[in-house]
Amino acid sequence: MMSKLNLDKLDYQIIQAMMDNAEISYADLGKRLFVSGGTIHVRMKKLQELGVVKGTRLSVDTHMLGYNVIAFVGIFLEKSSMYNSVANDLQKISQVVRVNYTTGNYSMFVEIVCKDIPELKEVLHEKLQNIKGIERTETLIALEESFNRNVQVLEEE
Repeated sequence: MMSKLNLDKLDYQIIQAMMDNAEISYADLGKRLFVSGGTIHVRMKKLQELGVVKGTRLSVDTHMLGYNVIAFVGIFLEKSSMYNSVANDLQKISQVVRVNYTTGNYSMFVEIVCKDIPELKEVLHEKLQNIKGIERTETLIALEESFNRNVQVLEEE
């Protein structure tokens, strides 16, 4: 069980601002939130040590880089106790970008990004189906992504 984090309003403001624009400097963010850049730096270090902030990522348009197929795969496991070993094996497949343990019809739900359908077929048939513990899969191909965003951690004022 996770202990209470004891985050205050400033922590949430920093998190929200950085999710909106991770390129903002600590000095500029400090000015916006009426604190020093040093305070922002200290708070970010605390948030990183607590594991709330896990780093920063570059957001890219995968379609512009030639990755034209996004698929979601529902995975049925032979036994739910095999989740960890299957998740570890899935992590080794570079085209798998997200893995969730789920309730409902599937044991796991996976997002896969590929350049084309032949690559997706290879991932499904040559890689996924060879993982010990996967009983069967069901694949859905995304036709379009309408939006993708972070959660809002602050109430809108």
